[in-house]
Amino acid sequence: MKKDVYFGTYTQNQSKGIYKAQFDQETGSLSDLDIIIQTQSPTYLALSQKGNLYSIVKEGNKGGIAAFNPKGQLINQLVSEGAPLCHIAIDESRQLVYGANYHKGEVSVYHIQKNGGLKLADLVTLEGSGPHLHQKSPHAHYVGLSPDHYLITCDLGADKVRSYAISPKGHLNLITEYQSRPGSGSRHLVFHPNQKIAYLLCELSSTVEVLIYNGCGYFERLQTIGTLPKTYDGFNATAAIRISADGRFLYVSNRGHDSIACFTIEKDAQLSLLDIVPCHGKTPRDFNLSPDQNYLLVGHQDSNHASVFKRDQKSGRLSLLDKSFYLPEAVCVLFA
Repeated sequence: MKKDVYFGTYTQNQSKGIYKAQFDQETGSLSDLDIIIQTQSPTYLALSQKGNLYSIVKEGNKGGIAAFNPKGQLINQLVSEGAPLCHIAIDESRQLVYGANYHKGEVSVYHIQKNGGLKLADLVTLEGSGPHLHQKSPHAHYVGLSPDHYLITCDLGADKVRSYAISPKGHLNLITEYQSRPGSGSRHLVFHPNQKIAYLLCELSSTVEVLIYNGCGYFERLQTIGTLPKTYDGFNATAAIRISADGRFLYVSNRGHDSIACFTIEKDAQLSLLDIVPCHGKTPRDFNLSPDQNYLLVGHQDSNHASVFKRDQKSGRLSLLDKSFYLPEAVCVLFA
């Protein structure tokens, strides 16, 4: 069975905007790459249940977010002076879209209108810094919902995970802050599908922090584990984190080492390193598991292609299938 897969990209070199391809879950092959929306640097994407596509957008010296209908036609876009967002997420139950702005250190909330367009509901400016060279100011890098529907944000600049209550009008109220290890660079987070556990990916330290989730936005650290071979001492910055649907395995991409770290999730929810496999490309900014969980698809920002791995669901291990599919400047991989 073939599935649509969307790719967000930078448009600094070969890319022209948002791409779509077909992924065959019988063979693991990608085909029919097509540019569906020409726009500037649509680096992250989110797809609503109605089929509307929301994308980060850049327009000259302005940046923000854009809404497209299922035909790829622009509904509206909201941009302002300065850098665009870096991460977005949809809240279907509240009909909201959330955005994280790395350079501005902002978290934004948008109402989804009846036509699928967006209207700004709230904007929160973060405060804080950290000891690392890249932590002179706050850097919002992730927005997403907890299982009990609080907004969770990751601030790479201040090593913090912040939790917000969300009002019916889409206004944010800060509940609590979790402090990750100084200089670690909190980047992205995923929740375990059936345990009160979250996995926090730290970009600057190349680690994953295993967090107990106590509900209502409160976290506490259970474990910290590295994503690199102990013998590696070159540059690295982690990028994406994904968890298998059965909650048994966790995967992380390493930029610099250019690999995928594979972890087994033990019965107590802690991680043990299973394998670190070369991703066969340069700068694996994002990757995703196929809907049937049998494959892992990696988009490479700096080598203009995708790698496809077969995934053994019992062992969690990856084996390379293909590394030849042309894909320009990919930084987001989204299955429909």
